[in-house]
Amino acid sequence: MQKPSIPKGTRDFSPSEIRRRNFIFNIIKSKFQKFGFSPIETPSIENLSTLTGKYGSEGDQLLFKILKRGAKFTKALENYSKEKTSDNSFSSEALRYDLTVPFARYIVQHQNDISFPFKRYQIQPVWRADRPQRGRYREFYQCDADIVGTSSLNCEIELICLISEVLNELNLSDHTIMINNRKILSALIDHCNSSMYFSKITVIIDKLDKIGVDKVIQELQESIPIKECSLLFKELFNVNYSDTNIFNWLENKLENNDEGQKGLKELNHIVNLSKELGIDNLEFNISLARGLDYYTGSIFEVVLNNSSMGSIVGGGRYDNLTEVFGQKDLSGVGISFGAERIYDIMNDFNLFPNDLDSPPKYMIVDQSDSAINGLKLLNYLRSKNIDSILYPDNIKLKKQIKYAHLNKIPFVLFINKDFELDMSIELKNMDTGDQNECDISTLN
Repeated sequence: MQKPSIPKGTRDFSPSEIRRRNFIFNIIKSKFQKFGFSPIETPSIENLSTLTGKYGSEGDQLLFKILKRGAKFTKALENYSKEKTSDNSFSSEALRYDLTVPFARYIVQHQNDISFPFKRYQIQPVWRADRPQRGRYREFYQCDADIVGTSSLNCEIELICLISEVLNELNLSDHTIMINNRKILSALIDHCNSSMYFSKITVIIDKLDKIGVDKVIQELQESIPIKECSLLFKELFNVNYSDTNIFNWLENKLENNDEGQKGLKELNHIVNLSKELGIDNLEFNISLARGLDYYTGSIFEVVLNNSSMGSIVGGGRYDNLTEVFGQKDLSGVGISFGAERIYDIMNDFNLFPNDLDSPPKYMIVDQSDSAINGLKLLNYLRSKNIDSILYPDNIKLKKQIKYAHLNKIPFVLFINKDFELDMSIELKNMDTGDQNECDISTLN
């Protein structure tokens, strides 16, 4: 018989792991609520038409598509064999790739019931047909917060403050919040007459931190048939690095580009006001591009300075995302916490509280003639909000005690007569082995 297994890129979680994951989720959720975000949920399955074309060509290839069923699948198969259809004809639905595009669909679908600006948070799983590796899974949770219905840059600053609060609460204070602006990237690419290659160029320069300047320039030379493109970015990446030097170079290079100047102004505003609020780990990163096609303004990415895991938070401003669903002029900005990577990092650095796996305080061993006595004692303890369990089977005492030991239950209670509130009961301390009589009323 074949040994049971799960698909690559997915995981089972033990009770201990679930408690640690919930610790992360609960902190993130509490901060979302503190900052005034309201919860929503969307279906795991979306129409394929909702998802395609929103993540770039690479993202579209990572969608988990759901096959049609019954007669519809048979018809698609017949048409496919006659070369009258494409692979997409086998599917009209897919598992959601992220939470942002379904949220945009939700906004348009429920716009009459929403008061704008709308602040929403969402903590749900997403799926990507990706190549599994450490920190990258095919099924994983995202924790998103978005503000839709305003173009105010105060929203970006608020999200930066939210990121800092969450990560500091999780003992991940040694982090850098990197920021860029897609308007600046668009202006730069327009400056070297390469706008038709925008998506390809941003994917390449986004690799700068991973492969270095020389390889990025080489890839631009090989992939972009316009010489000015690689020359421009080579000049940019060779500027003596500091936020001030890069900013001055960009202002000079883009002085006649309105979009570029607008992006620089937005960036400067966000960085300066964030620093006034005490955010001193915000860093301008001109190579930060984030491949998602729907970003139009600010873009964020957060990395830990003492880990090679990669980004643990990402996000940005999107002005046109709802337009594809029929709602124009509705700007939004959002961030997404990568809960899986945060979990792995906190596990690696032993950052979880030690008491998350606290067992029930008492285990009851019912040695009376009637099973109701153990249940009555259990009900009494729980009415006092005391975590307790009753061993369910009448088996050898040695096995019951062993169970308490394996599950690290600190005290065992032995009931051997009819339950009364004023009765005394035998209590065993599992750490010391001491066994004494005590009144039920003294249990706490």
